[in-house]
Amino acid sequence: MKLVTFAHNGETSVGLYTANAVYSLNAISAALPKDMATFLKDWESNSAAARSIQQEIAEGKHASVAVAYNPSALLAPVPNPTSCRDGYAFRQHVAAARRNRGVPMIPEFDMYPIFYFTNHQAIQGPGDIFCMPDHFEKLDFELEAAVVIGKKGRNIKAAEADNYIAGYMIMNDMSARRLQMEEMLLNLGPAKGKDFSTVIGPWLVTPDELEPYRIPAKPGHTGANYNLRMTCTVNGIQVSEGNMGDMDWTFAEIIERCAYGVDIHPGDVIGSGTVGTGCFLELNGTGKLNDANYKEQWLQDGDEVVLTIDGLGTLHNTIRRENSDFSILALKKQPLEG
Repeated sequence: MKLVTFAHNGETSVGLYTANAVYSLNAISAALPKDMATFLKDWESNSAAARSIQQEIAEGKHASVAVAYNPSALLAPVPNPTSCRDGYAFRQHVAAARRNRGVPMIPEFDMYPIFYFTNHQAIQGPGDIFCMPDHFEKLDFELEAAVVIGKKGRNIKAAEADNYIAGYMIMNDMSARRLQMEEMLLNLGPAKGKDFSTVIGPWLVTPDELEPYRIPAKPGHTGANYNLRMTCTVNGIQVSEGNMGDMDWTFAEIIERCAYGVDIHPGDVIGSGTVGTGCFLELNGTGKLNDANYKEQWLQDGDEVVLTIDGLGTLHNTIRRENSDFSILALKKQPLEG
């Protein structure tokens, strides 16, 4: 199934996307919640009911509630996650980024998966992304996939962790690189370089839809893996290409670490981290390493950013500049003497 959160006639609702139309599940069955947060709290029962409705739609029923698919009506599939973590699963990206900074590959990458918490109140879906002036100091996209947790768990082993995944989505972990790099000099973060926008969408895709793409995890790893091509275009020009199958750490392994000693909850969103070539920071670093005259590229006001992952759809966004001159970079104080 492909589940969405969409706006129609002044209301938002959980919808089922199929055959180029969206069907409000609550309009078909009043027992089903209108909001995704509540829907996920009883994922097993609600998703089973949605599957039955999907079968009825295939049989020609519920045509009266069908709404023609309109991308501009889509919100983030999970507009209010209970939390949002982002992993670091692609070795290619990590190795390239470290090489470009002139530092060796860190051996701990291959020992355990890591993640950071980002701002779950700054989740966005398709459409405009408004950024402050300081964000445009090396504004970047990050091409990623993400999972949504569908049931509560704690101390989950990787071999069982895929059972906790309700679905998959595209994620764009927006990054203001100057803010990020400055604050991380203090070995804490990322914070202001990341907390202004994380984009997910266009829909939540249930794991069964990805079975035709399933491939083995990398040697020594545990969990589902999928051969899904990933691309990003900016203003119609492709800038990134990778594959979800290149994840070294699986989502199951990332979930195992996330749930160690703590509860994970329905509605938690967990990103994969950036695929190799999946951001301008990496691309610019590689370009400058190979050509001293390489011209860096960063996102600008008005840029159209389109992320596509096979099986997960296409996520469209437009970068917009906030009408403000407020700058936190301008508030930096001079270092103390001595």
